[in-house]
Amino acid sequence: MRIALSGVFLAVQMLAAQAQTAAEREACQANFEKFCKGVEPGGGRVIQCLTEHFSELTPECQKVVKANTPG
Repeated sequence: MRIALSGVFLAVQMLAAQAQTAAEREACQANFEKFCKGVEPGGGRVIQCLTEHFSELTPECQKVVKANTPG
């Protein structure tokens, strides 16, 4: 259990590298856990996963993803 939580923390931290504020990280944490739990952080994989589930994300997380996705 501790290892799993560490993995989630690491993934959220990787998202944090993209998202600039604690509020942005918090806006997507539950979405990450729901849709992207098995995604290995790094190389933009977390943002890519969230983008693939964009229509299912909370409005707050959608804003974060839009702000951190090029183009």
